[in-house]
Amino acid sequence: MTSLSLGSDRWCRRFHPAPTATRRLVCFPHAGGSASYYFPVSAALSGPVDLLAVQYPGRQDRREEAGVQDLHRMADEVTEALSRWADLPLTLFGHSMGALVAFEVARRIERAGGRVDHLFVSGRKGPSADGPEQSHPLDDEGIVAEVRAMSGTDARLLEDEELLGMVLPALRADYRALGAYRADRDAAVSCPVTAVVGDRDDWTPVPEAGNWRDRTTAAFDLKVFPGGHFYLSSRADEVIGMLRDHLAGTLRT
Repeated sequence: MTSLSLGSDRWCRRFHPAPTATRRLVCFPHAGGSASYYFPVSAALSGPVDLLAVQYPGRQDRREEAGVQDLHRMADEVTEALSRWADLPLTLFGHSMGALVAFEVARRIERAGGRVDHLFVSGRKGPSADGPEQSHPLDDEGIVAEVRAMSGTDARLLEDEELLGMVLPALRADYRALGAYRADRDAAVSCPVTAVVGDRDDWTPVPEAGNWRDRTTAAFDLKVFPGGHFYLSSRADEVIGMLRDHLAGTLRT
């Protein structure tokens, strides 16, 4: 049985359908990442929470599709895909590149008259209107070196030429999209925002994660976990606990 047979669509993977859920969590992967990164989160929260993991083009079951090199276009398409899931209140969680996509999706949902209960932006500086909030390499050697330094991809994939050839097209597209991204100067959401970051993240220093407070007109919170850019892997139980506590709170309201 494939993910798509579980009530998913081209953009969203629903690993553990929860027909009695009263809240929905939508998770956005990092550059080069795939929906399956959030499978353990889906398993842990399944029941009261229905989790959707966004699947970008160019990876796994969408490997034959060209990657999207424009985060605004990506957000447009994800927002359209999420329109069929509007029967439950939405909380969005995005890590690294996924934080920017989640932010833009939240903006579009709100602009269309919909509601986002909460936005979690993880491992990413607050976006800048003046240019990319951080520089990224565009050549293959630089991309591989940065991904290796971030410890976000299994080192075996980066050392195996055949496997590397399978993941590089998606990484190229994602890094080009990041390099071209600009946030509107006054872009903000009206939902509460929580920025989440590792205390040893060289790509997202804690003070710069706090810049997200300028991107919401509602409440802002900053949560810091021990770890680097991929603190989520080493602190998975704590991150899942944070999300469970948040969603449990919304269930009571």
